[in-house]
Parts: sequence; C-alpha cells; structure tokens
Amino acid sequence: MAKLGAFTFVLHSHIPYARQAGRWPHGEEWLHEAAAETYIPLLNTLYDLLEEGLQPRLTLSLTPVLLEQLADTDVQANFETYVTDRLRAAERDIARFDGQGEKRFAHLARYYLQFYRTVLDSFRERFAGDLVRAFRELEERGAVELITCAATHGYLPLLDRDESINLQLHAAVSAHRRHLGRPPRTIWLPECAYRPAYHAADGRLRPGLEDFLAEHGLRLFFAETHMIQGGRPVGLAAGEAIGPYGAVTRRYLVPLSQEQSSRPATVYRPYCASRPEVAVIGRDNRTGLQVWSADWGYPGDFDYREFHKKDGQSGLQYWRVTGADVDLAAKEPYHPDWAASKVKQHAEHFVRLVHDVLAEVQAGQGVYGIVSSNFDSELFGHWWFEGVAWLEQVLRRLAVSESVELTTAGAYLEAHPPDQVIHLPEGSWGAGGAHFVWDNADTHWMWPEIHQAERRMLRSVQAHPEAQGAARAVLNQAARELLLLQASDWPFLVSTGQAKAYAVGRFRGHLERFHILLDTLHAGAPDAALAEELWERDKVFPDIRYEWFAA
Repeated sequence: MAKLGAFTFVLHSHIPYARQAGRWPHGEEWLHEAAAETYIPLLNTLYDLLEEGLQPRLTLSLTPVLLEQLADTDVQANFETYVTDRLRAAERDIARFDGQGEKRFAHLARYYLQFYRTVLDSFRERFAGDLVRAFRELEERGAVELITCAATHGYLPLLDRDESINLQLHAAVSAHRRHLGRPPRTIWLPECAYRPAYHAADGRLRPGLEDFLAEHGLRLFFAETHMIQGGRPVGLAAGEAIGPYGAVTRRYLVPLSQEQSSRPATVYRPYCASRPEVAVIGRDNRTGLQVWSADWGYPGDFDYREFHKKDGQSGLQYWRVTGADVDLAAKEPYHPDWAASKVKQHAEHFVRLVHDVLAEVQAGQGVYGIVSSNFDSELFGHWWFEGVAWLEQVLRRLAVSESVELTTAGAYLEAHPPDQVIHLPEGSWGAGGAHFVWDNADTHWMWPEIHQAERRMLRSVQAHPEAQGAARAVLNQAARELLLLQASDWPFLVSTGQAKAYAVGRFRGHLERFHILLDTLHAGAPDAALAEELWERDKVFPDIRYEWFAA
C-alpha cells in the first residue's frame, strides 16, 4: 500500500535556568520533576521500542540551557536526592494509608513507589546518570532527530541588537555540538516567535530571523498555524528580491516575486522562508488540539490523573479528573488501569486522525504532505501523567503503519524540499498569536533594561576587540549574564504569575551581575576573580567567547 504522507511529533524540551536555585516551590525541582516524569519515561519508551525492533522516529528539541543543566554533576546528584525523597514519601504514605484502612490509596502509594524505583534504577543503571548521552545515542541509532533552540530561550524578535541574536544562536550551536556530537540542522525558535526583516527606528535594516539561521547552518524552523495560513506563498524558491510587505507596518520588509500563487498556504508542506536555504513547517492544529484543548483534549478525560490536587503530607497525586468542573475537594481516587484503557483508545483515535488528515491533503492538494504535531515535551508525563504512555502507543502504531510514514522533520525536508517561498507575518504561538505574553503591562519594564544591556555590551566589545587575561574573563562572563538575562522564561513567569517573584529575582540578579562586571572593566581594573565566582555559580556555556556578540 502506498503511503499517504508523513507524520512527526516535534517535542520541545525546556526548563528555565534553575541550577542551584533551591527547591520547592521554584528552582531546581523543576528540573527534577521533568527528568523523573518526562525525560526518563520518554527515554525508556524509545529504547524499549528500539529493543523490540521498531523505529520510533520523532523530532526532539533539547534547549542548550537544558542540556547544560542535565549534564551538570550537581544537578545529577540533586536529582537522585529528589527521587529518593519521593520514594520515602511513598513509603510513608503506604504505612499511613494501611494504618487508616485506606486500601485504595495504599495501593496507589505502592504504585508510586514502583514508579519512582523504576525512574531511579533507569537513571543509575540504564543511563548511567547521563541523560544527555542517552539522548545522543538515540539519535545515533536513528530513532530521533535532536534539534536546538536559542541558547537561553531568548525571545529573539524583541531583542534590540542583531549581535544578541548571533550570540544566542552561536552559543546554541556550540553547546549542541559539544553535548550531542554534531551541529544541529533544525531549530525550534523560542516560543515559535518569528519576525521578518524591517527598518528599525534608528535607520538600521534588520534582517529577518531566517538570515541569522542561515548564517549558523540552521536549515529548518517551525511556525505556529496562523502564521503559515496567514502567510502568502509566492513563486519559486530562486531569485527572490526584497520589497515592502503589503499592509503590514511599513517598516517591515519581505521578499516579493512577480509570480504569485493562487493556492493558499498550508501547514502540510514546507516552504522557503524568504530565502532558499531556510525552510519552515507549520504546526498542525487539528492533531494539536487533541492534546492542547482544555475542553476536549485527551488529557482532560475523567479517568486520567488530576494534576492540581496533591496529598497534603507527601505531595503525591492520588486523584483522577473525575468530571468537568469538579471541585478539587470532590475528586475521586485515581485508577491506573482505567487510565491505561483510555490511553489505548486515544492512541487509536489519534492514529486514525493522522491517516484521515493525510488522505485529505493528498486528495485535495495533490502533495505528499507532512503532519507536524508540535508540543512541549513536559506536557507528557508531568502535566499529563499518562502522556508518555500515549506517545508510546501512537509511535508503536505509526511505526508499522502501511499508510503513514513516521519520520523526522529533517528527514522529510531532505526527501521533499520546498519549491515555494512564503512571506511569513510576525507572530508567535503565545496567546493572541503575537508577543503579548512576553511584552505587556506587567513586563514592559524589562525590555528597556535588556536593550540597555545589549547596547552596553556592544560598546564594551567594540572597545576591547582583542581582550586577553582578566578583561577577556570579564567580557566572557558578561556575555553569559546577558544570555541568562534574555531568557524568555522571566517575562513569561511574570505574565502568568506562576513564579513572579522568582522570575523578577533571577532577572534583576543577572542584570546586576552584568553591570558590575562591566563596571570593573570600564574602571580599568577588570575583576577576574568576580568573573570566576559567577562562573562557578551558573556554569553554563564553558566555551563561550565574547566575540560571538557580533553583527
């Protein structure tokens, strides 16, 4: 049977920088939870499928700042402490529930005891404490395509200097190569945020983000659904020129072509993003909503585990969703066997949907299309406890499908290169499709501080083009602080209110360190000891060179 088209999961793995930032409710425990509930279960699933002779094949981003944290020996040691604490909590709950005659909850506590034993044993024995190497070996065996992101998840469209974008991407490519053994070819733009070329208020012509990607060897990125469907495909990939972009604010520029396409843009095929070297694929909303939708997505099924209700003593989660709008106090006990049955039903439904979408694309558009189903990795296992089991069931079915090619984004692009350019509008996958989540009344004060730091970094680099010794140490550490300052996590956490004080503290801390470092440089007494102290505190991007902050 001929294949109808291709499918790939694109999973984006990212945790805010939290090394040695304390434990609950904010800080390094974010990493520990993600590793225990998402990364290790996902690794176990993929290795299990390989050992069965199946090829799972998915596209998986590991942000550079996440790689740096997962590879850190202190984080690894703290993770073992975290899982050991979870084991002890389950043991205490077993004794407590047995003593109270609560057999259902005692059974669930034993379920968690086995879950965390498997996590700890996998970390120690199967992966030898090195999750980064485990992911790298999956790519070497053809199971995944590992892709990158901006170094610290910096929100690229809102950065003021091209030099900052280059610093984010140069550090990203370097970290990816250092940890994973090869340079990345595909990138998940932070928050799927894109902007085209434009004339800045000071007269600078700022290239579109695709120009920066091309300079750093990155050949593919992903865009949110509305950006593709609202874009304008034009002509063929060769010989495009720069010109004004229709009704969008006049300072924005995009390629134009004499040959216009009568076909609307579709998320089921790749396009060249204004230049032939860089392609873009849009996120498929039909499959995406099956997971993302708060109203009718799979995770809201009444038999799945309730995320928000935790035991007052252990913090373990013993309840199921139960029903729509059911108060937390009225939640009923979780039944893992009920949830497992729903996982199979939902996996079968999803695979049928993928088949149907690709059949419609082939019939209606006449192309061998791709369904790119993009999610945050941590949604699976952490937020949706059964999510990794669901992924396993979907991958198992698609790996042997006669009608759907299970692939990676890069492999599909190599086999089916784009033949049309698309004019993408500015946007993101945030609420409203623009930059509001990261730049709003609560966060607007942050961006002038970031922009001022960028301009000061520019002046410092220009004043010390060949710094050595203490001056080089200070400039290199200032570049690290600038990267950490630019993380999109800080305005995001302020906007959502999830960890506002923590985010503001991290933002102000990196900003203060950045300025103190450069104060010593400009005073003629660069403080190498301070730079070393701050390096020990954060330990990210050990090979950084301040010259990466370049036009």
